[in-house]
Amino acid sequence: MMLATINGIPLAYKDHGGPGPCVVLVMGTGSPGRVWDLHQVPALRAAGFRVVTFNNRGIPPSAECPGGFTMDDMVGDLAGLIEHLDCGPVHLIGTSLGARIVTETALARPDLVRRVVALAAHARFDPVRQAMTRGEIALADDPRPLPDDYRAAVSALHYLSPATMRDPRRAQDWLDMLTFGDGRITAGHRAQLRVSEVLEDRRQAYGAITVPLLAVGFADDAAIPPYLAQEVAEVIPHAQYAEVPDAGHYGYLEQPGPVNRLIVDYLNQAEAAPLAQALGA
Repeated sequence: MMLATINGIPLAYKDHGGPGPCVVLVMGTGSPGRVWDLHQVPALRAAGFRVVTFNNRGIPPSAECPGGFTMDDMVGDLAGLIEHLDCGPVHLIGTSLGARIVTETALARPDLVRRVVALAAHARFDPVRQAMTRGEIALADDPRPLPDDYRAAVSALHYLSPATMRDPRRAQDWLDMLTFGDGRITAGHRAQLRVSEVLEDRRQAYGAITVPLLAVGFADDAAIPPYLAQEVAEVIPHAQYAEVPDAGHYGYLEQPGPVNRLIVDYLNQAEAAPLAQALGA
């Protein structure tokens, strides 16, 4: 990964290249940008897009910023990276916290954004999700790690679709992956959780978004249920909503084929529009 100084901090990014319009992918809480590399980067590259991934502040080798930061800081990082790469206006794709970042960027800096795809979109957290976030912050402050098997099982129930867990082999593969590491929440990860904890209901504000946006809900998402994603599409003028079946919060990894088709088809609409206008369609 390359390092750029953005808003006074090091931000780690990778430009995967590609001949077409630039797409920047924004990951969710606690995860590095390389998570996109397995499915979304190859699909977007194959569709002809230039693809950029990066680690949000809080995730090394980007600055961990353990003292804390705000959503405005994270939006400023994304905008600063686009300006640093001189690749705007860009398409933005984000998931979970990343969906919140790309939606807020569309509101704050529409000059830098062509289209947005917000996976597990949300304009607010309901009381259950607020309680879960507070609980995860409390776990970060507890020096005692949860038992590996318990931690993996709880994560699977929270983040995966029952369709995934019904398949013993797939379920075990996920459990093996979810037990990787000691499960401790780092200071940077905690700071990202704190960003979500203090966010207000943004439904009214999102009514001012003018950038085309696709809000995607994952049908079996227990972390950010699809009705919260549908709300985003309802409050943003001309936004669209799509729902992916048999997908939990990690739907972009559980159901990469359907998710990638939604993304590529939606972004290609932007590329087709100027041609249609030129032909008088």
